[in-house]
Parts: sequence; C-alpha cells; structure tokens
Amino acid sequence: MQNIFAVGDTKIYKKTVSSQETATFDAGEVHPVYATFAVAKDAEWACRLFVLEMRESDEEGIGTSVSVIHKSPAMIGEEVVIEATVKSIIGNEIICSYKATVAGRLIATGEAGQKILKKE
Repeated sequence: MQNIFAVGDTKIYKKTVSSQETATFDAGEVHPVYATFAVAKDAEWACRLFVLEMRESDEEGIGTSVSVIHKSPAMIGEEVVIEATVKSIIGNEIICSYKATVAGRLIATGEAGQKILKKE
C-alpha cells in the first residue's frame, strides 16, 4: 500500500441521478428521488477513489463501513457532487467523511471506510 494521502486531502465524484437510483423496493417505488442506499453506494465510491491510487497491483480495497445522514432530496437528472475527505489512515484502513450536494444544497453527509488487503 502506498501511503500517499494525508488527513484533509479531498476527492470529488460527480454523478447525475438516474431513474434506476430512486427509492424502489420489491413492493415498488416509494418516491422518485435519489435513494439513501444509492447515496451510500456513491459515497463508498468517492472514498474508493483514494484506494485506487493507494493500492499496489497485488492489493484490493474492501469496504468496511458506510453511513448516510440524508438531509434533503436530489431529483432524477440533477448532478450530485460528493466531496470525500480523508479523516484518518491507520494501518491499511482509510476512513473518509463526505458531503453530497446539488447546486450547493447539502443533501447528505456521512463516513465511509475501506481496508486495503492482498488480493489472495
């Protein structure tokens, strides 16, 4: 593992909300906005952007945690900007805090963690 990042470093991930990311369960759609579980997936990816640069060729990242505090909706077609910030790197684990916004409006905050391990 390459230890090339420090606490406070940031990565930005931008994405457009699609109809496949709405709050939909086996019983049907709850509402046509960006689902909390979709926020969690994208927040984990934003943290993984650090891992992609830190891992060696024989290593891979594995998710260890993700939290979402959903504050307001994002509609289909809106661009979400997720800013992940390194909160800590201890051993082979990186913890990021993040905030997700749409046009400057806060839609979610939380944390995501990953460990970097040998592929085998």
